[in-house]
Amino acid sequence: MNPPSIKNISLLLVALLGLNMESVAQSTPKYSNEFLSIGVGARAFGMSNSVVASTEDVTSGYWNPAGLVKQEDKLQISFMHSNLYNGIANYDYLGISTKVKNNGALAFSMVRFGVDGIPNTLDLINNGQINYDRVTEFSAVDYGFFVSYAQQALVEGLSFGGSAKIVHRKAGEFATAWGFGVDASAKYETENKWMFAFMARDITTTFNAWKYSFTDAEVQVFRQTGNEVPKNSLELTLPKVILGAAKKVDISEDFTLLAEINLDINTDGKRNTLLKTNFISGDPHLGIEAGYKDIIYLRGGIGNIQQIKDLNYEQQWTLQPNIGLGLKLKQITLDYALSDLANDNTLQYSHVFSIRAVVNPPGR
Repeated sequence: MNPPSIKNISLLLVALLGLNMESVAQSTPKYSNEFLSIGVGARAFGMSNSVVASTEDVTSGYWNPAGLVKQEDKLQISFMHSNLYNGIANYDYLGISTKVKNNGALAFSMVRFGVDGIPNTLDLINNGQINYDRVTEFSAVDYGFFVSYAQQALVEGLSFGGSAKIVHRKAGEFATAWGFGVDASAKYETENKWMFAFMARDITTTFNAWKYSFTDAEVQVFRQTGNEVPKNSLELTLPKVILGAAKKVDISEDFTLLAEINLDINTDGKRNTLLKTNFISGDPHLGIEAGYKDIIYLRGGIGNIQQIKDLNYEQQWTLQPNIGLGLKLKQITLDYALSDLANDNTLQYSHVFSIRAVVNPPGR
């Protein structure tokens, strides 16, 4: 019999990457499709993702589609890349938005979270002989595709928006999943520059249909190592509501200051957050942005407030600070953030860069 400890390596990697290995027909696990909650844009990361009320560019397609109506440019394009877990994982974002009419806007967004080059050692041993030439590689990749639309309401300062999203998750040839969900949002801005936002993600509950494919030899490995053979299943992502309030102040002719607070309300049970019950959890986070002549921006934020155990196994409160910079050069905006994208206090911070370009008709 081949040693199960060696062949189990790939199976453990698949499990750690978040595959649903339950045999039940339906499940609603915590953190389902959690890669869609990481965020996009270095501006947001620098402000601890506290942007749902103040966002008004192409990234609104992800954060709050209702904010797209504030876009003044004909076309905006944004791209972001970052490494997570010391370079093990790659996280990418691409967004395109356009004004379709004076009071309406359309956006397409894509996020990709992937771990590439994972060794597949299932065939490392054949007939009792180790052969490293039989080791192959596979990728575990999650994709999210958003099509967003925003419309100005008849009420002054009020706008509505929504997104239809397709989720595709894949782990080599072992497992694939397709899912579909809907987001809805609203934004209201007062004359004195107060901004309020309501963002409801997965309002219809997002469905991920998982399909597994294993050879007879791979099924045998599961059984030899005491693992349950995965079966096709349906994973559900429950709704999440984000509330936001922001205020922008003109300190002088050259300096501005914006502050925003958000509250994420999850409905998938008790999480390790500041506010929690057995049914819902509330995660507040705060961000600020200081601007100079609409060219240079300095940002900061606080989030991920939770209790963890220290080395003495005693509970203590922790929080995650973030900082960022922004530089706007005519049609190009460069943003940088130093942030822990994984929201894990035990991991190192990541350097996040994003770029946004605008395209307008000649003479504008």
